[in-house]
Amino acid sequence: MSEMTLILMSVVLLFVLFFTGMPMAFAMAIVGVLGVSYLTSFQTAMGMLANDFTDTFMSYGLTVIPLFVLMGQIANHSGIARSLYIAADKMIGRIPGSLAIATIVGATIFKSVCGSLAATAATFTNIAIPEMNRYKYDKSFSTGVVAVSGTLGSLLPPSVTLIIFGILTEISIGKLFMAALIPGLMISFFFILIAYLRAKMNPAIAPLGPTYPLREKLSAITEIIWPVIIIAFLIYGLSGGIFTPTEAGAIGTFVLIVLSIIKTRTKFKAFSNATTESLTTGCMVLMLIAASGVLGHLLTMVDLPNTVSGLISSLSLNRHIIMIIIMFVYLLGGSVVDDLAFMILATPVFYTAMINLGYDPLWIGIAIAITVGVGAAIPPVAMCVFIVAKMAKVPMGTVYRGAAPFLAAQVVCMALLFIFPQLVLFLPNLLMK
Repeated sequence: MSEMTLILMSVVLLFVLFFTGMPMAFAMAIVGVLGVSYLTSFQTAMGMLANDFTDTFMSYGLTVIPLFVLMGQIANHSGIARSLYIAADKMIGRIPGSLAIATIVGATIFKSVCGSLAATAATFTNIAIPEMNRYKYDKSFSTGVVAVSGTLGSLLPPSVTLIIFGILTEISIGKLFMAALIPGLMISFFFILIAYLRAKMNPAIAPLGPTYPLREKLSAITEIIWPVIIIAFLIYGLSGGIFTPTEAGAIGTFVLIVLSIIKTRTKFKAFSNATTESLTTGCMVLMLIAASGVLGHLLTMVDLPNTVSGLISSLSLNRHIIMIIIMFVYLLGGSVVDDLAFMILATPVFYTAMINLGYDPLWIGIAIAITVGVGAAIPPVAMCVFIVAKMAKVPMGTVYRGAAPFLAAQVVCMALLFIFPQLVLFLPNLLMK
Protein backbone atom coordinates (compact mmCIF):
# COMPACT_ATOMS: atom_id res chain seq x y z
CA MET A 1 0.00 0.00 0.00
CA SER A 2 1.38 3.43 -0.96
CA GLU A 3 1.74 6.17 1.64
CA MET A 4 -0.90 8.33 -0.11
CA THR A 5 -3.37 5.43 -0.10
CA LEU A 6 -2.67 4.94 3.61
CA ILE A 7 -3.39 8.61 4.31
CA LEU A 8 -6.62 8.60 2.30
CA MET A 9 -7.81 5.46 4.10
CA SER A 10 -6.87 7.05 7.44
CA VAL A 11 -8.90 10.18 6.67
CA VAL A 12 -11.93 8.11 5.63
CA LEU A 13 -11.67 5.98 8.78
CA LEU A 14 -11.30 9.11 10.93
CA PHE A 15 -14.57 10.57 9.69
CA VAL A 16 -16.38 7.22 9.76
CA LEU A 17 -15.47 6.83 13.44
CA PHE A 18 -16.53 10.42 14.15
CA PHE A 19 -19.90 10.00 12.43
CA THR A 20 -20.60 6.89 14.51
CA GLY A 21 -20.61 9.22 17.52
CA MET A 22 -17.09 8.55 18.77
CA PRO A 23 -15.36 11.61 20.32
CA MET A 24 -12.84 13.15 17.94
CA ALA A 25 -9.93 12.59 20.35
CA PHE A 26 -10.54 8.83 20.47
CA ALA A 27 -11.00 8.67 16.69
CA MET A 28 -7.69 10.47 16.10
CA ALA A 29 -5.85 8.21 18.55
CA ILE A 30 -7.26 5.02 17.01
CA VAL A 31 -6.38 6.08 13.45
CA GLY A 32 -2.90 7.11 14.57
CA VAL A 33 -2.26 3.79 16.33
CA LEU A 34 -3.52 1.74 13.37
CA GLY A 35 -1.46 3.74 10.88
CA VAL A 36 1.76 3.59 12.92
CA SER A 37 1.16 -0.14 13.54
CA TYR A 38 0.95 -0.71 9.79
CA LEU A 39 4.18 1.22 9.14
CA THR A 40 6.14 -0.16 12.11
CA SER A 41 4.60 -2.49 14.68
CA PHE A 42 1.70 -2.57 17.12
CA GLN A 43 4.13 -2.50 20.06
CA THR A 44 5.79 0.67 18.73
CA ALA A 45 2.40 2.31 18.16
CA MET A 46 1.19 1.54 21.69
CA GLY A 47 4.45 2.87 23.11
CA MET A 48 3.91 6.15 21.24
CA LEU A 49 0.32 6.27 22.47
CA ALA A 50 1.39 5.84 26.09
CA ASN A 51 4.19 8.41 25.77
CA ASP A 52 1.99 11.04 24.07
CA PHE A 53 -0.82 10.83 26.61
CA THR A 54 1.59 10.73 29.58
CA ASP A 55 3.60 13.68 28.29
CA THR A 56 0.46 15.74 27.60
CA PHE A 57 -1.24 15.19 30.95
CA MET A 58 2.02 15.65 32.89
CA SER A 59 3.03 18.79 30.98
CA TYR A 60 3.43 21.84 33.20
CA GLY A 61 3.09 24.15 30.20
CA LEU A 62 -0.31 22.74 29.21
CA THR A 63 -1.84 23.61 32.59
CA VAL A 64 -2.30 27.08 31.09
CA ILE A 65 -5.41 25.76 29.30
CA PRO A 66 -7.53 24.71 32.33
CA LEU A 67 -6.30 27.77 34.26
CA PHE A 68 -7.56 30.27 31.69
CA VAL A 69 -10.78 28.29 31.28
CA LEU A 70 -11.19 28.44 35.08
CA MET A 71 -10.85 32.23 34.94
CA GLY A 72 -13.82 32.41 32.61
CA GLN A 73 -15.93 29.99 34.62
CA ILE A 74 -15.31 31.93 37.82
CA ALA A 75 -16.29 35.16 36.07
CA ASN A 76 -19.47 33.44 34.91
CA HIS A 77 -20.51 31.77 38.16
CA SER A 78 -19.59 34.73 40.36
CA GLY A 79 -21.85 37.16 38.51
CA ILE A 80 -19.02 39.30 37.13
CA ALA A 81 -20.28 38.77 33.58
CA ARG A 82 -23.75 40.05 34.54
CA SER A 83 -22.20 43.10 36.20
CA LEU A 84 -20.23 43.82 33.02
CA TYR A 85 -23.37 43.65 30.89
CA ILE A 86 -25.35 45.94 33.19
CA ALA A 87 -22.46 48.40 33.41
CA ALA A 88 -22.02 48.46 29.62
CA ASP A 89 -25.75 49.09 29.17
CA LYS A 90 -25.66 52.02 31.60
CA MET A 91 -22.63 53.61 29.95
CA ILE A 92 -23.97 53.27 26.40
CA GLY A 93 -27.28 54.90 27.19
CA ARG A 94 -30.42 55.32 25.11
CA ILE A 95 -29.23 54.88 21.52
CA PRO A 96 -30.49 52.58 18.73
CA GLY A 97 -29.61 48.99 19.54
CA SER A 98 -28.21 49.91 22.96
CA LEU A 99 -28.87 46.51 24.55
CA ALA A 100 -27.30 44.71 21.59
CA ILE A 101 -24.29 47.04 21.74
CA ALA A 102 -24.06 46.46 25.50
CA THR A 103 -23.96 42.71 24.78
CA ILE A 104 -21.03 43.15 22.38
CA VAL A 105 -19.15 45.49 24.73
CA GLY A 106 -19.81 43.25 27.73
CA ALA A 107 -18.69 40.14 25.81
CA THR A 108 -15.54 41.94 24.64
CA ILE A 109 -14.58 42.85 28.19
CA PHE A 110 -15.67 39.45 29.52
CA LYS A 111 -13.29 37.90 27.00
CA SER A 112 -10.43 39.48 28.96
CA VAL A 113 -11.02 36.85 31.65
CA CYS A 114 -12.53 34.01 29.58
CA GLY A 115 -10.80 31.98 26.88
CA SER A 116 -13.78 29.97 25.61
CA LEU A 117 -16.23 30.60 22.75
CA ALA A 118 -18.83 28.31 24.27
CA ALA A 119 -18.63 29.89 27.72
CA THR A 120 -18.98 33.41 26.28
CA ALA A 121 -22.01 32.44 24.17
CA ALA A 122 -23.69 30.55 27.03
CA THR A 123 -23.02 33.29 29.58
CA PHE A 124 -24.51 36.10 27.49
CA THR A 125 -27.45 33.98 26.36
CA ASN A 126 -28.45 33.75 30.03
CA ILE A 127 -27.75 37.42 30.72
CA ALA A 128 -28.55 39.47 27.63
CA ILE A 129 -31.39 37.70 25.83
CA PRO A 130 -33.93 37.93 28.71
CA GLU A 131 -33.23 41.67 28.91
CA MET A 132 -33.61 42.15 25.15
CA ASN A 133 -36.81 40.09 25.25
CA ARG A 134 -38.14 42.42 27.94
CA TYR A 135 -37.70 45.37 25.59
CA LYS A 136 -39.27 43.47 22.66
CA TYR A 137 -36.13 43.02 20.57
CA ASP A 138 -36.52 40.95 17.42
CA LYS A 139 -35.62 37.32 18.25
CA SER A 140 -33.38 36.91 15.23
CA PHE A 141 -31.50 40.12 15.96
CA SER A 142 -30.99 39.46 19.68
CA THR A 143 -29.93 35.83 19.35
CA GLY A 144 -27.69 36.64 16.37
CA VAL A 145 -25.89 39.34 18.36
CA VAL A 146 -25.20 36.94 21.23
CA ALA A 147 -24.01 34.18 18.88
CA VAL A 148 -21.48 36.39 17.08
CA SER A 149 -20.36 37.93 20.38
CA GLY A 150 -19.42 34.41 21.43
CA THR A 151 -17.12 34.08 18.41
CA LEU A 152 -14.86 36.77 19.91
CA GLY A 153 -13.70 33.99 22.23
CA SER A 154 -11.54 32.49 19.49
CA LEU A 155 -9.46 35.65 19.08
CA LEU A 156 -9.35 38.02 22.03
CA PRO A 157 -6.90 37.00 24.80
CA PRO A 158 -6.83 34.75 26.72
CA SER A 159 -8.14 32.72 23.77
CA VAL A 160 -7.89 28.94 24.16
CA THR A 161 -7.63 28.75 20.36
CA LEU A 162 -4.48 30.91 20.38
CA ILE A 163 -3.03 29.03 23.34
CA ILE A 164 -3.42 25.70 21.52
CA PHE A 165 -2.02 27.17 18.29
CA GLY A 166 0.99 28.45 20.23
CA ILE A 167 1.54 25.02 21.78
CA LEU A 168 1.21 23.21 18.44
CA THR A 169 3.61 25.55 16.63
CA GLU A 170 5.89 26.49 19.57
CA ILE A 171 5.15 30.21 19.16
CA SER A 172 5.15 32.59 22.13
CA ILE A 173 1.63 32.69 23.58
CA GLY A 174 2.33 36.20 24.90
CA LYS A 175 3.13 37.39 21.37
CA LEU A 176 -0.03 35.75 20.04
CA PHE A 177 -2.10 37.56 22.67
CA MET A 178 -0.50 40.87 21.74
CA ALA A 179 -1.03 40.19 18.03
CA ALA A 180 -4.73 39.47 18.60
CA LEU A 181 -5.57 42.73 20.36
CA ILE A 182 -5.94 45.06 17.36
CA PRO A 183 -7.80 42.58 15.08
CA GLY A 184 -10.05 41.49 17.97
CA LEU A 185 -11.00 45.05 18.90
CA MET A 186 -11.53 45.85 15.22
CA ILE A 187 -14.04 43.02 14.86
CA SER A 188 -15.77 44.10 18.07
CA PHE A 189 -16.02 47.67 16.74
CA PHE A 190 -17.45 46.42 13.42
CA PHE A 191 -20.01 44.32 15.35
CA ILE A 192 -21.08 47.44 17.27
CA LEU A 193 -21.33 49.46 14.04
CA ILE A 194 -23.45 46.81 12.33
CA ALA A 195 -25.76 46.49 15.36
CA TYR A 196 -26.20 50.28 15.51
CA LEU A 197 -26.89 50.65 11.77
CA ARG A 198 -29.37 47.75 11.73
CA ALA A 199 -31.25 49.21 14.71
CA LYS A 200 -31.10 52.72 13.21
CA MET A 201 -32.46 51.62 9.82
CA ASN A 202 -35.13 49.36 11.33
CA PRO A 203 -36.10 50.57 14.83
CA ALA A 204 -38.73 47.84 15.12
CA ILE A 205 -36.07 45.15 15.65
CA ALA A 206 -34.50 47.01 18.60
CA PRO A 207 -36.75 49.40 20.55
CA LEU A 208 -34.94 51.98 22.65
CA GLY A 209 -33.77 50.77 26.06
CA PRO A 210 -33.86 52.43 29.46
CA THR A 211 -32.33 55.79 30.40
CA TYR A 212 -29.84 56.07 33.28
CA PRO A 213 -28.74 59.16 35.23
CA LEU A 214 -25.14 60.38 34.97
CA ARG A 215 -24.31 59.15 38.47
CA GLU A 216 -25.16 55.55 37.52
CA LYS A 217 -23.16 55.85 34.31
CA LEU A 218 -20.08 56.97 36.26
CA SER A 219 -20.45 54.24 38.86
CA ALA A 220 -20.64 51.67 36.06
CA ILE A 221 -17.02 52.44 35.16
CA THR A 222 -15.82 50.68 38.32
CA GLU A 223 -17.50 47.44 37.20
CA ILE A 224 -15.74 47.52 33.84
CA ILE A 225 -12.29 48.65 34.97
CA TRP A 226 -11.33 45.55 36.99
CA PRO A 227 -11.35 42.95 34.18
CA VAL A 228 -9.51 45.43 31.93
CA ILE A 229 -6.85 45.93 34.62
CA ILE A 230 -6.47 42.16 35.08
CA ILE A 231 -5.89 41.39 31.38
CA ALA A 232 -3.66 44.47 30.94
CA PHE A 233 -1.52 43.28 33.86
CA LEU A 234 -1.32 39.74 32.46
CA ILE A 235 -0.37 40.90 28.97
CA TYR A 236 2.20 43.31 30.43
CA GLY A 237 3.70 40.47 32.47
CA LEU A 238 3.79 38.15 29.46
CA SER A 239 5.25 40.76 27.11
CA GLY A 240 7.89 41.76 29.66
CA GLY A 241 8.88 38.18 30.45
CA ILE A 242 7.89 38.68 34.09
CA PHE A 243 5.97 35.42 34.17
CA THR A 244 5.12 32.49 31.90
CA PRO A 245 1.65 31.86 30.37
CA THR A 246 0.96 29.22 33.04
CA GLU A 247 1.91 31.64 35.81
CA ALA A 248 -0.26 34.30 34.15
CA GLY A 249 -3.23 31.91 34.22
CA ALA A 250 -2.62 31.11 37.90
CA ILE A 251 -2.24 34.78 38.86
CA GLY A 252 -5.32 35.81 36.87
CA THR A 253 -7.42 33.04 38.40
CA PHE A 254 -6.31 33.92 41.93
CA VAL A 255 -7.02 37.63 41.45
CA LEU A 256 -10.45 36.85 39.99
CA ILE A 257 -11.29 34.56 42.92
CA VAL A 258 -10.38 37.31 45.40
CA LEU A 259 -12.33 39.89 43.38
CA SER A 260 -15.42 37.69 43.20
CA ILE A 261 -15.34 37.05 46.95
CA ILE A 262 -14.99 40.75 47.77
CA LYS A 263 -17.41 42.18 45.18
CA THR A 264 -20.09 39.50 44.79
CA ARG A 265 -19.80 37.37 47.95
CA THR A 266 -19.57 34.27 45.79
CA LYS A 267 -20.57 31.02 47.53
CA PHE A 268 -18.42 27.88 47.69
CA LYS A 269 -20.87 26.02 45.44
CA ALA A 270 -20.26 28.51 42.64
CA PHE A 271 -16.50 27.92 42.87
CA SER A 272 -17.11 24.16 42.93
CA ASN A 273 -19.25 24.34 39.78
CA ALA A 274 -16.69 26.56 38.05
CA THR A 275 -13.88 24.13 38.89
CA THR A 276 -15.87 21.09 37.69
CA GLU A 277 -16.75 22.71 34.36
CA SER A 278 -13.17 23.92 33.88
CA LEU A 279 -11.76 20.44 34.47
CA THR A 280 -14.27 18.97 32.01
CA THR A 281 -13.32 21.46 29.29
CA GLY A 282 -9.62 21.30 30.09
CA CYS A 283 -9.50 17.50 29.95
CA MET A 284 -11.40 17.52 26.64
CA VAL A 285 -8.84 19.89 25.09
CA LEU A 286 -5.88 17.95 26.53
CA MET A 287 -7.32 14.73 25.13
CA LEU A 288 -7.48 16.37 21.69
CA ILE A 289 -3.87 17.56 21.98
CA ALA A 290 -2.63 14.13 23.11
CA ALA A 291 -4.56 12.37 20.33
CA SER A 292 -3.24 14.83 17.74
CA GLY A 293 0.27 13.85 18.85
CA VAL A 294 -0.50 10.20 18.16
CA LEU A 295 -1.92 11.02 14.74
CA GLY A 296 0.98 13.40 14.17
CA HIS A 297 3.44 10.48 14.31
CA LEU A 298 1.61 8.92 11.37
CA LEU A 299 1.64 12.18 9.41
CA THR A 300 5.35 12.63 10.10
CA MET A 301 6.20 9.06 9.05
CA VAL A 302 4.58 9.59 5.64
CA ASP A 303 6.04 13.12 5.45
CA LEU A 304 2.59 14.60 4.80
CA PRO A 305 3.36 18.20 5.98
CA ASN A 306 6.28 18.51 3.54
CA THR A 307 4.31 16.80 0.78
CA VAL A 308 1.43 19.25 1.22
CA SER A 309 3.87 22.15 1.39
CA GLY A 310 5.55 21.06 -1.85
CA LEU A 311 2.20 20.60 -3.57
CA ILE A 312 0.96 24.03 -2.50
CA SER A 313 4.26 25.70 -3.45
CA SER A 314 3.98 24.25 -6.95
CA LEU A 315 0.63 25.95 -7.56
CA SER A 316 0.86 28.88 -9.97
CA LEU A 317 -1.49 31.03 -7.90
CA ASN A 318 -1.09 34.21 -5.91
CA ARG A 319 -0.09 33.37 -2.33
CA HIS A 320 -3.11 35.23 -0.96
CA ILE A 321 -5.43 33.08 -3.08
CA ILE A 322 -3.71 29.95 -1.78
CA MET A 323 -4.06 31.20 1.80
CA ILE A 324 -7.76 31.88 1.27
CA ILE A 325 -8.18 28.32 -0.07
CA ILE A 326 -6.46 26.95 3.06
CA MET A 327 -8.82 29.02 5.24
CA PHE A 328 -11.77 27.53 3.34
CA VAL A 329 -10.38 24.07 4.09
CA TYR A 330 -10.44 24.99 7.80
CA LEU A 331 -14.05 26.19 7.42
CA LEU A 332 -15.04 23.07 5.47
CA GLY A 333 -13.41 20.75 8.01
CA GLY A 334 -14.93 22.71 10.86
CA SER A 335 -18.37 22.31 9.26
CA VAL A 336 -18.06 18.54 9.64
CA VAL A 337 -16.36 18.28 13.04
CA ASP A 338 -15.79 20.73 15.88
CA ASP A 339 -13.76 23.76 14.69
CA LEU A 340 -11.22 23.48 17.52
CA ALA A 341 -10.71 19.76 16.91
CA PHE A 342 -10.18 20.33 13.19
CA MET A 343 -7.73 23.15 13.91
CA ILE A 344 -5.67 20.78 16.06
CA LEU A 345 -5.85 18.18 13.28
CA ALA A 346 -5.09 20.48 10.31
CA THR A 347 -2.50 22.92 11.66
CA PRO A 348 0.42 20.44 11.70
CA VAL A 349 -0.42 19.59 8.06
CA PHE A 350 -0.74 23.12 6.66
CA TYR A 351 1.55 25.15 8.93
CA THR A 352 4.77 24.42 7.00
CA ALA A 353 3.06 25.31 3.72
CA MET A 354 1.78 28.62 5.11
CA ILE A 355 5.25 29.51 6.40
CA ASN A 356 6.76 28.69 3.01
CA LEU A 357 4.25 31.03 1.39
CA GLY A 358 5.95 33.83 3.31
CA TYR A 359 3.40 34.52 6.05
CA ASP A 360 4.52 35.45 9.54
CA PRO A 361 3.73 32.76 12.18
CA LEU A 362 1.84 35.32 14.30
CA TRP A 363 -0.22 36.39 11.29
CA ILE A 364 -1.07 32.76 10.56
CA GLY A 365 -2.23 32.22 14.14
CA ILE A 366 -4.55 35.24 14.04
CA ALA A 367 -5.92 34.26 10.62
CA ILE A 368 -6.72 30.75 11.88
CA ALA A 369 -8.32 32.14 15.06
CA ILE A 370 -10.61 34.41 12.99
CA THR A 371 -11.50 31.45 10.76
CA VAL A 372 -12.36 29.34 13.82
CA GLY A 373 -14.59 32.19 15.01
CA VAL A 374 -16.41 32.33 11.67
CA GLY A 375 -16.83 28.55 11.75
CA ALA A 376 -18.52 28.81 15.14
CA ALA A 377 -21.36 30.82 13.57
CA ILE A 378 -21.96 29.16 10.18
CA PRO A 379 -23.81 25.90 9.45
CA PRO A 380 -23.92 23.02 9.90
CA VAL A 381 -21.70 22.64 13.02
CA ALA A 382 -21.93 26.14 14.51
CA MET A 383 -21.10 25.85 18.19
CA CYS A 384 -22.15 29.36 19.22
CA VAL A 385 -25.37 29.23 17.20
CA PHE A 386 -26.25 25.80 18.62
CA ILE A 387 -25.68 26.97 22.21
CA VAL A 388 -27.76 30.13 21.79
CA ALA A 389 -30.59 28.33 19.95
CA LYS A 390 -30.79 25.59 22.57
CA MET A 391 -30.65 27.88 25.59
CA ALA A 392 -32.95 30.57 24.14
CA LYS A 393 -35.35 27.90 22.80
CA VAL A 394 -35.49 29.31 19.25
CA PRO A 395 -34.90 27.56 15.88
CA MET A 396 -31.30 27.56 14.69
CA GLY A 397 -32.45 29.22 11.45
CA THR A 398 -33.59 32.23 13.48
CA VAL A 399 -30.14 32.61 15.02
CA TYR A 400 -28.41 32.12 11.64
CA ARG A 401 -30.48 34.92 10.08
CA GLY A 402 -29.54 37.30 12.86
CA ALA A 403 -25.86 36.36 12.85
CA ALA A 404 -25.28 36.47 9.08
CA PRO A 405 -24.86 40.27 8.70
CA PHE A 406 -22.25 40.33 11.47
CA LEU A 407 -20.05 37.77 9.71
CA ALA A 408 -19.25 40.52 7.21
CA ALA A 409 -17.23 42.19 9.99
CA GLN A 410 -14.92 39.18 10.24
CA VAL A 411 -14.55 38.98 6.46
CA VAL A 412 -13.67 42.69 6.30
CA CYS A 413 -11.17 42.31 9.14
CA MET A 414 -9.54 39.34 7.40
CA ALA A 415 -9.27 41.36 4.18
CA LEU A 416 -7.64 44.23 6.07
CA LEU A 417 -5.10 41.82 7.58
CA PHE A 418 -4.12 40.69 4.08
CA ILE A 419 -3.66 44.32 3.00
CA PHE A 420 -2.11 45.58 6.25
CA PRO A 421 -0.32 42.70 8.04
CA GLN A 422 1.13 45.22 10.51
CA LEU A 423 -2.29 45.30 12.17
CA VAL A 424 -1.19 41.93 13.60
CA LEU A 425 2.55 42.49 13.91
CA PHE A 426 2.72 46.07 15.23
CA LEU A 427 2.14 45.45 18.94
CA PRO A 428 4.33 42.29 19.24
CA ASN A 429 7.18 44.02 17.38
CA LEU A 430 6.82 47.16 19.49
CA LEU A 431 6.48 45.60 22.93
CA MET A 432 8.12 42.17 22.66
CA LYS A 433 11.34 42.57 20.67
